[in-house]
Amino acid sequence: MLDQDAGTTRDILLAARDLSKSFGAVRVLHGVSLDVHRGEVLGILGPNGAGKTTLFNIISGDIHASAGEIRLGGVALRGEPPFRRCQMGIGRTYQIPRPYSGMTTFENLLVASAFGGGRSERDSYAFCAGVLRDCKLADKANLRAGGLTLLDRKRLELARALASDPQLLLLDEIAGGLTDEESAALVGLVRRIRDRGVTIIWIEHVLHALMAVADRLMVLNFGEKIAEGAPQTVIADPEVKRVYMGIEA
Repeated sequence: MLDQDAGTTRDILLAARDLSKSFGAVRVLHGVSLDVHRGEVLGILGPNGAGKTTLFNIISGDIHASAGEIRLGGVALRGEPPFRRCQMGIGRTYQIPRPYSGMTTFENLLVASAFGGGRSERDSYAFCAGVLRDCKLADKANLRAGGLTLLDRKRLELARALASDPQLLLLDEIAGGLTDEESAALVGLVRRIRDRGVTIIWIEHVLHALMAVADRLMVLNFGEKIAEGAPQTVIADPEVKRVYMGIEA
């Protein structure tokens, strides 16, 4: 599948069509479609309860959509569990970090590299050491993950996703709680990840971090897409200002 817009033709890595999700009578996502091009950063905005994390959970296989379809690299995803989707190239972080608390930081990455990325144990050592350095965790390599600070657990969450060597990386509010200096460092890291060819979808409330990296923005509200396009255009949209920023046009 190819995109003929935006002046250049680029492959679409992830294509989602008419995704919907209901929990009983509660509709959380309704008719959301999106295309994500290889090598781009798509930012997702929306107020709490807009359906952002539900969308991620459907893409990663944590939950199944009530309706709609997803294709990764042209291949239909049909109920594969999260570990299988990780092996297919989808890595993700969670808002609340989920490390293997009894393992060291380095062991957490080795598990992701071997079982998610399919690397041999020998190859995983050098690869994971590089990921630790990138994520500023090299000095925490031999500490148990359960004893890390919240900031370092968030860094580990990102590092573990990267250790699976994903082609699509789902980032769920990883900038929350960071200082301006830490946020700037994170932006630099996300750029380097993108420059290596990893496609990124990033849910974030820290708007300045997202705006510094995203090629496009999509905004959700009450489970529906209300805007999509160039970041400055989306932010200037009156409906987005009203819904997300509480500004009446």
